[in-house]
Amino acid sequence: MHGVHDEIIYIGKAVNLYNRVHQYFQSPEGKSPKIRRMISNIRRFEYIVVDSELEALVLENNLIKENRPKYNTLLKDDKTYPYIKVTTGEAYPRIFMTRKFIKDGSRYFGPYTSSLSVKECLEMLHKLYRVRTCSRKLPEECGKERPCLYYHLGQCMGPCTGNVSREEYSEGIRDALEFLSGKYEKIKKILTDKMQAASEEMEFEKAIEYRELLKAVDDLSVRQKVTAYDNDDRDIIGLSQDGRNCIVCVFFIRGGVMTGRENVRIDMTGEETLEELVSEFIKRFYTGTPYLPKEIWIQCDIPERELLSRWLNVNIRIPKIGQKEKLVEMAVENAVTILRKDGEKLKKEQLRTIGANNEIRDLLGLGRLERIESYDISNISGFENVGSMIVFVNGAPKNSDYRKFRIRTVEGPNDYASMREMLTRRFAKDENDTRFGAYPDLILMDGGKGQVGIAEKVIGELGICIPAAGMVKDDKHRTRGIWYKGKELPIDPKSEGFHLITRIQDETHRFAIEYHRSLRSKEQVHSILDDIPGVGPTRRRALLKYFRNIDLLKQADVEELLKAGSIDRRTAENIFAFFHNNN
Repeated sequence: MHGVHDEIIYIGKAVNLYNRVHQYFQSPEGKSPKIRRMISNIRRFEYIVVDSELEALVLENNLIKENRPKYNTLLKDDKTYPYIKVTTGEAYPRIFMTRKFIKDGSRYFGPYTSSLSVKECLEMLHKLYRVRTCSRKLPEECGKERPCLYYHLGQCMGPCTGNVSREEYSEGIRDALEFLSGKYEKIKKILTDKMQAASEEMEFEKAIEYRELLKAVDDLSVRQKVTAYDNDDRDIIGLSQDGRNCIVCVFFIRGGVMTGRENVRIDMTGEETLEELVSEFIKRFYTGTPYLPKEIWIQCDIPERELLSRWLNVNIRIPKIGQKEKLVEMAVENAVTILRKDGEKLKKEQLRTIGANNEIRDLLGLGRLERIESYDISNISGFENVGSMIVFVNGAPKNSDYRKFRIRTVEGPNDYASMREMLTRRFAKDENDTRFGAYPDLILMDGGKGQVGIAEKVIGELGICIPAAGMVKDDKHRTRGIWYKGKELPIDPKSEGFHLITRIQDETHRFAIEYHRSLRSKEQVHSILDDIPGVGPTRRRALLKYFRNIDLLKQADVEELLKAGSIDRRTAENIFAFFHNNN
């Protein structure tokens, strides 16, 4: 279903398409306000014919993930989970965190629900087994560069030095793999022995460090109270709904042990049944995930259960008796508790984001307002003019869509000309340009009449219809109203809409200033070397790569400078003389 701007507002599937569409246009009685609004916004239908229900299910899910239509049931937490990856295919394997599961011969452990836990686990592995963290290609690059800080701290064997055999290094990797597989007894004995030895030698700081590591291993090795009767992997799903709010609690059982829990919010239309919500959650949550358990346990039977089982290649079960049923009940109870506990918090957050967004929509008289884009220019006396674009969707920042612009055609402090260039570069592209995302429903300028005039002129020249508004400030540079369609609209400074405008304004300034500051820092670092005869971009990069910082470079003699690469003796003497004379 397409809306007034030809955007996709709903995606569905049906065996009998006529009956499915017809039901939306029957009596409006009993339909939620959201569904009635959706029906009023439908302008045209588009349909795709496929060969089977399974193909329809897959296509529907892919299209919803890609387009995120306003009136579909969507997960609030659309994220990937961290894994621990061991690159066993390399001569000297690495161990690190990743959110991508690729069939490349490596071993993956997870998924884990907490990235903090993964980082703590990795820190422990590096301290215990001294495996490398760098991305150097070994053994090809052995001895070509100095070893890193981890080597000097004793947290890496230093295979890059060429002094560590593959057999010696592989022993540490094997121990790490055993640890990640849940075999903790060996390492606990090693840590206990080291702790006692350090204590006997009166090296109490080392003893305390080993004690803390031992405690961390103990914490990891404690089996959870929730265990299954076998060592299979399964997810247990419990759902609770209250009006328009819905929480899903998922317990992750791995090898018979509960390794974590995830709570997910669902954006509902208000008309879904419990069975429909569970079904939609499974579709959205498990699409594209790199790891699927052997079984999924749920609290009620759902439509298309067999179809979903075939699609995901997992066994979806509804436990009815005994301990298995109690595990599902526990997941449901957790969802109920979270929904009750977070109810008020959720309402406040909705007022702060969606509610505030709707206040701005109503103030400006817009039919639709989801995506707001705001722009700012930053410079110091015309130095390095830069622009920033920040994006808020339904009242919340969407950091992935933020963009930076380095102004190319404007010299000096001309904010209007710089803004014109930035807006032209932003909107001259097609709406579906992946660099920027969809066009906004509102352009919100940091200034008043002048800034809005620039925006309106640019979008008018490009033949685009996007409303533009600006933030009008008082004598103390505080926002007092919104400039829109040639007049100032007052806004209550105590309203959520006003607070949202202030957050957008502050975020726009912060993003632009941080970008400008980073460019200034780079310019300051480079300007010192640019003053030295014979040092251009290539030699500058070689010097910074070899010496890491200016202080080390200042202390180097001519012979040391020659080791940096791309540096001849004459240039080395110039560099030495430059810093020596300046000192």
